Amino acid sequence: MAESSRLRILLLLRQGEATVSDLTAILDQSQPRVSRHLKVLMEAGLVGRYQEGAWAYFHLTDDSGARGLCDSVLDTLDETDAQFVADRERLAAIRDSRAARAGAYFAANAEEWDRIRSLHAPDASVEQALKELIGDRPVDTMLDIGTGTGRMITLFSPLFRRAVGIDTSREMLTIARSRLEEAGPVPAQLRQASVFDLPVGPESVDLITIHQVLHYLDQPGRAVQQAAEALRPAGRMAIIDFQSHDLEFLRSEFAHLRLGFSDAQMSEWLDLAGLKVVNRHTIAPSQAGQELTVNIWLAMKEAAGGR
Repeated sequence: MAESSRLRILLLLRQGEATVSDLTAILDQSQPRVSRHLKVLMEAGLVGRYQEGAWAYFHLTDDSGARGLCDSVLDTLDETDAQFVADRERLAAIRDSRAARAGAYFAANAEEWDRIRSLHAPDASVEQALKELIGDRPVDTMLDIGTGTGRMITLFSPLFRRAVGIDTSREMLTIARSRLEEAGPVPAQLRQASVFDLPVGPESVDLITIHQVLHYLDQPGRAVQQAAEALRPAGRMAIIDFQSHDLEFLRSEFAHLRLGFSDAQMSEWLDLAGLKVVNRHTIAPSQAGQELTVNIWLAMKEAAGGR
């Protein structure tokens, strides 16, 4: 850590994930040199890496001991130093460019998303109900499956120590990164991954959110079971999706493979996954023209020892 470029890298990664290209542009150093610094930091256990297609993203370690050491050193630095200030300005420029690309994609698809939103109660009503169900009990690790814009991570950022958001779409991950950066430093990592191949180990997370995802899947029951395996004992899973409906155009025009889910079907899947439904909430249409009812199922994994 004593090498000046490595300190700069660690301070930058404290602000969020970055690629080698990002760091090369900010540090104004060659790619091999930056890669060498990252290799040393990874060998020291201070930095982690994951692959997303052809891109590699780097982040500060998840290990609490090594992260504590890293933070204790970085806290002693004078962040008003001209070099550190210049680094943050370059980082901000890179993020602005990323936000512009995300905004363009979002704008291109906004009409489609707005049409679906208009069919159910406002997102604010759904989010308020979800927050009340989950409560304010702190958790160590959160997993957001189908993270989309990263909204669930932002919503519950006061509760978790770290979060992992996954999505199969790189475009959506670009939007999520931009939104999380706007929200300020959030201890979250974003991964291009599927619910059927989660980038977390068994019994490694405390809270899972699956928000408006299952109706796109051809095997939603299997997805619930895969997700449940990642929960620690006494961990909770919140599923937010539509109640069964007959709006066939959502299947033909918006790629919905399932037209919502009945309470009986969802409860059966959760039971088969070893989870018990502990609460359920329905958000009915609130005005004319809204035809979809949103359900929230909150389930819990049996605690160790069966208690």
